[in-house]
Amino acid sequence: MNAINQTVAYFFQLIYLFVMIRIILSWVGRGFDNQFTRIIYQLTEPLLAPFRNLQHRLGVGGQLDFSPIMLLLTLQFISSFIRKL
Repeated sequence: MNAINQTVAYFFQLIYLFVMIRIILSWVGRGFDNQFTRIIYQLTEPLLAPFRNLQHRLGVGGQLDFSPIMLLLTLQFISSFIRKL
């Protein structure tokens, strides 16, 4: 069971890292001509899109995109839930 917990933890840490990189890339500019940037956006967009849609439906944030924060909080909750099982 310890190996499963460790694998789950690494998986969620990897997703967390990709989302954090995407946040930083959004601050410095979106250079889609860069292969690394395209890969990060392709990996994270399927995870962020549902939260962005939810944010839009709730009318939260206005010009600010809170979807990365919502995703990270959800990942934290899911990760801790899975590890407790």
